[in-house]
Amino acid sequence: MEPKDRISHISPKRNWFDVDIKGLWQYRDLYKSYIRRDFVTTYKQTILGPLWYFISPIFTTIMYMFVFGGLAGISTDGLPQPLFYMAGITLWGYFLSCFGACTNIFGANAGVFSKVYFPRLIVPLSSCTTNLIRFGIQMLMFFGVYAYYVLTGKFELSINWTIVFFPVYVLMVAFIAMAMGLLVSSLTTKYRDLNFLVGFGTQLLMYGTPIIYPLSFAPEKYRELINLNPLSPIFEAYKYAWLGNGTFTAQGLIGSGIFLVVTLILAILIFNQQEQKFIDTV
Repeated sequence: MEPKDRISHISPKRNWFDVDIKGLWQYRDLYKSYIRRDFVTTYKQTILGPLWYFISPIFTTIMYMFVFGGLAGISTDGLPQPLFYMAGITLWGYFLSCFGACTNIFGANAGVFSKVYFPRLIVPLSSCTTNLIRFGIQMLMFFGVYAYYVLTGKFELSINWTIVFFPVYVLMVAFIAMAMGLLVSSLTTKYRDLNFLVGFGTQLLMYGTPIIYPLSFAPEKYRELINLNPLSPIFEAYKYAWLGNGTFTAQGLIGSGIFLVVTLILAILIFNQQEQKFIDTV
């Protein structure tokens, strides 16, 4: 047998839309390791550690109450301000953390990606999972505030049947954030100046999403524009499920779902293409 017959060539699949589902399962231990790494390194060498999970939404809620509820006088549809703002902040914080973790996938992992093969989608998926833990902890705090207002008679229990879709809302937010983050990460490897637009764009997106105001507060002529934001129906349905105020529309959620599927497919197409040549530009 000639030596060349004993040579094996290992090369990645080159299809654009090539989601290695089997590989994702085979590398599940690496997925868990990334989750542990993200969780530990985030608060390594910090004084308060995971307490920041609570401190951040508490101070943000207080600031929103002072600025938007006090100075600006924006209505919360009769809901207690801490509940209204904290509900929006927790879900928006999850979106923002997932999006932020996915916007620099190539740059942050260039050293690993250039040396070892593994399904690259493990990295953004693990980041979204790590941030899901953070979101769960903050939701416990939200439940505590919610219970306080109910038990003291300051707010009537308003959880309704749409609460069964709560996991769906969270997953939709996570995958929209991941898709948008992958698009940004794929584009900024070549066009670095796009990084300057990301922070500005997320601020605009926040103000275009009913987080600090109920959709009913927006003038009629602007509501359709706000509803074009795929996050708006999700946030409205999320607040409606917990607080009884908001708008639950199947049409809006279906539209958000269509946006999610299209954006995720496009993100994976561009991500897989960029993965093959990113090392030349990073």
